[in-house]
Amino acid sequence: MLATDQHETASGSLHSRLIAEAGKLFQVREFNVLIALVVVGVLISLYTPYFFTTNNLMGVFRAFSLTAIMSIGMVMVIITGGIDLSVGSAMGLASLVTALCFSAGYPAEVCVAAGLGVGLVFGLCNGLLITFIGLPPFIATLGTLSIGRGLMYMITRGVPVTPETPEGFAVLGQGYLGPVPVPVIIMVLLMLVFAVIMRRTRFGRHVYATGGNEHAARLSGVKVDRIKLSVYVLSSTIAALAGVIGFSRYLSAEPASGFGSELDVIAAAAIGGASLAGGAGSVTGAVIGAALVGVIANGVVLLNINTYAQQAITGGVILIAVSLDVLRSRLMGGKN
Repeated sequence: MLATDQHETASGSLHSRLIAEAGKLFQVREFNVLIALVVVGVLISLYTPYFFTTNNLMGVFRAFSLTAIMSIGMVMVIITGGIDLSVGSAMGLASLVTALCFSAGYPAEVCVAAGLGVGLVFGLCNGLLITFIGLPPFIATLGTLSIGRGLMYMITRGVPVTPETPEGFAVLGQGYLGPVPVPVIIMVLLMLVFAVIMRRTRFGRHVYATGGNEHAARLSGVKVDRIKLSVYVLSSTIAALAGVIGFSRYLSAEPASGFGSELDVIAAAAIGGASLAGGAGSVTGAVIGAALVGVIANGVVLLNINTYAQQAITGGVILIAVSLDVLRSRLMGGKN
């Protein structure tokens, strides 16, 4: 009898621990978004047999990889309590400058460096306008977005730039490692590197501290302006990398390249759990958020849904994801 009671007690204790651990998982933003991603994928697969094919999945991964790469930089900016509306222009102008350098006959290394340099300049301009001049991030990055877009149309006059490029350069955007596209590999590597930086380094802790309470961070010795400048430089440079990869894929710099992509990038970060108030978010969550947006876009095509509905569906997902996150935060606050 005593052995039976002990067994029941142990079983009850194990059951309680499992429930507690499950509860902790559901308190993690990334886990919730991952569950949503799986559910959406399963629902799409119920209506079409093509979704879970290798070719389709690799196509989906490659399609959202550039948005995911850009969201890595964006989420760091959002964690500090800022916003970067200029990533689309940085991406497009980097693509254009890379193409122009190839047209001028420069080596691939110089062309790629020039493209990344565009992102560095964008980031420095944004960061200095925000930290030195004191402009709100929305206004500063909206201004550089417009400048970048105007420069693209002035340079191209609405005509795509399609230079001759070395064969090896196309691998960056078109190549595969086994069945996996190279842009997806770059995305995963960047995600892993910056996830470690944000969670395991002093820089990452200072980024979270800046967004959580800027005044307290300053009093604690955090160089807040330097942190803000750094994240804007990283955001624009990563966006420029996406532009170089995009040019490598299509081998043509379009005048409208990157137009509107800032909205997809912000959506990915928001869906992934980044708080627009600052202090919360993760690189992993942003990439999963980009994956969710990409899967929805693929589902719209496979299910023959009107493509004009895609933006509406994505907007609905953003509202649901952010609303659930707010409710989750309230419930957690109530428990405390």
